[in-house]
Amino acid sequence: MEEKKLCFEEALARLDEIVKGLEEQKTPLDVSLSLFEEGVGLVKLCTRLLDEAEQKVKILTRGEDGQVTEASFVGEMS
Repeated sequence: MEEKKLCFEEALARLDEIVKGLEEQKTPLDVSLSLFEEGVGLVKLCTRLLDEAEQKVKILTRGEDGQVTEASFVGEMS
């Protein structure tokens, strides 16, 4: 699957398929390694897409004077 053209939801769905495939006891080692490599790429893609979305998120706050201001979203880091 071409990772660069996937949207977040498609990448996440493919990642779910890969995890299920890796959990199978009958998956040959070479196939497992290939799936793992694809999964790593998909995790990187999903992380990048989430980071980009987070940068776009804005928080609107109302100050004491009643004025609404816009501030950049600052997410919690885990």
